[in-house]
Amino acid sequence: MAAKKSTVIYRGTGRRKSSIAQVILTPGDGKIIVNGKPALEFFPYATLVQEMEQPLLATGTKTDFLIKVIVKGGGFTGQAGAAQLGIARALLEASKDYKVELRGKGLLTRDARVKERKKYGLYGARRAPQFSKR
Repeated sequence: MAAKKSTVIYRGTGRRKSSIAQVILTPGDGKIIVNGKPALEFFPYATLVQEMEQPLLATGTKTDFLIKVIVKGGGFTGQAGAAQLGIARALLEASKDYKVELRGKGLLTRDARVKERKKYGLYGARRAPQFSKR
């Protein structure tokens, strides 16, 4: 029986708005694959890809890992934010030494802002009907 090659895998989960990203880091050449496509092809704006890469730039590991991301739910902005948090958490699993850099730039903090629900009697979450004096 052939011996299995064991590769090191680091996992991280990120959430933002209603998006969930599952991130897998393996030793590689720095490519980011999102739902089976290159990141620049998946996201409509290059700034979203730059936002996703912030944890890698903060730790200086941009070319050390192959990053596979599976995102579900929400829009592309929330998905990029979820992927960013997932990458940061996976890097933290790879080495605890990265915690100071990641925490210092606020990359390990989950953004808890979500859409506020609509209330009865209002047109939205807070928009009230127009007031008429007469």
